[in-house]
Amino acid sequence: MFAVIYRTVLIYLIVLIVVRLMGKREIGQLSPFDFVVAIIIAELAAIPMESTAMPIWEGVIPLLTLAVLEVLLSYAALYSPCLRRILDGQPQVVIRNGHIIKRELRHARYNLNDLLAQLREKGVVNIGDVEFGVLETSGRLSIIPKSQKRPVTPEDLGLSTGYEGLPTVLVMDGQVLKDNLRLAGLDEKWLRERLAESGLDTGSVFLAVLGTDGRLFINEAARPEEAAGRRNPV
Repeated sequence: MFAVIYRTVLIYLIVLIVVRLMGKREIGQLSPFDFVVAIIIAELAAIPMESTAMPIWEGVIPLLTLAVLEVLLSYAALYSPCLRRILDGQPQVVIRNGHIIKRELRHARYNLNDLLAQLREKGVVNIGDVEFGVLETSGRLSIIPKSQKRPVTPEDLGLSTGYEGLPTVLVMDGQVLKDNLRLAGLDEKWLRERLAESGLDTGSVFLAVLGTDGRLFINEAARPEEAAGRRNPV
């Protein structure tokens, strides 16, 4: 029993490392090449976990070999458009100027039901409103609406807008994120003073976010009596 648990934990950690080495693109979107690699990893990981008679290294080496091969091919594809086309394929324009291109649908073996479903997911009900519809290598459909159908922007109205940027998380789960404080040009003394104004300390804050307008959003952690009340409602 211990050997099975040990092998399972070890293979799990190795697969986790392999997936991390392969990059975020593996998780966010799967090209045909990525999909094949993911299937092989699953198969290779299952064999040493199920077969306790097999030496563990015989299951680890194929996983590591596959990871090295994937990383090398990914780096090579960065500099070789030809290799990128072989591994990932090419995007296909399936809608142009409001008209469906049947030839491209046939080449992609992509039927009208799939196309209409993805258009609905994008909030498009009229194909005539689409300037370009591009079937990406991951199988997702990218939509570029016609200029008359796009949402109005401040630039269209001649309005000037200020820089918004991103809010900065200062406290998460009661822990002060010191690096974020430093990047914002602040220190813990300032943070504690702002929290004290609301009668709080860092340990009683679930989330504190500094907006780009200088306002501090505070989400207070649940008090023990409140948590107990939710677990045992009257």
